[in-house]
Amino acid sequence: MKPIAPGTVIFHRYRGYGVITAVNLMTGWICARFGSEGRTLDLNLSCDQVQHADGEPIQFRRAPPDRMPHGRLMAMMRELHKAGYQRLYLYSWPKPSGLHWRWHLFTGPRHWLQRSWREGWYGSGADYNLNPVLGWSDTPGDSTHALLSALARFDPQGLAQALGRDEDHAAWFADVCDALLPNYTYSLGWDRQQGPEPEFLPVIPLRANVAPYDGRALPWPPGWTHLWRSSGAAARRINVVSRTVRADAPSDADR
Repeated sequence: MKPIAPGTVIFHRYRGYGVITAVNLMTGWICARFGSEGRTLDLNLSCDQVQHADGEPIQFRRAPPDRMPHGRLMAMMRELHKAGYQRLYLYSWPKPSGLHWRWHLFTGPRHWLQRSWREGWYGSGADYNLNPVLGWSDTPGDSTHALLSALARFDPQGLAQALGRDEDHAAWFADVCDALLPNYTYSLGWDRQQGPEPEFLPVIPLRANVAPYDGRALPWPPGWTHLWRSSGAAARRINVVSRTVRADAPSDADR
């Protein structure tokens, strides 16, 4: 599909030639100006039979895109795991407002808390349309391999760090994908005000009007429980050391 952006010349069967002035590829609506008309016209790319200036039809999915990208990211990541890039991980968790879900791809060691940050490898449902690499951009219908190629072209050095074997995580992720896609994704965060860590992996729907998940219970990622136990123990040790240091520090009177 050719790029669709403000300034693109289009042809409409009733209005003739015009120019796009605004695009919303999350919904499939555009604004276009035709001839000398003073007002723009709102058109839907799914049903208004809009064409490029050379006559090529503009084809847009009739169903709106998923409001969250996690399903497409999971499918892309599963293909990379099959190709040997098993040291690639997906961290997803809710924003404090609860309106959107964050996502973060990272490579290298499986350090969930000290993961590396690279431009274009993270975002949320709120800004997915603006992500320079893995956003909807001008190609909302990109296939899994098209997304994979876009990431490889944008940051080959970052993707190279994912090359390697992490078989237990890759097997866990493949099992999660088989259970959840295409309608659900997982969250590695939970509302701590409602209690301790859930026994099983939290599951959330990718689209509106999807029934709550009623499939089999899924485990947390390999090493996840041990990770939080060790991080909690490390935090307690730090607190004990800091209290000891403060207790041993000379008071103002001693100085």
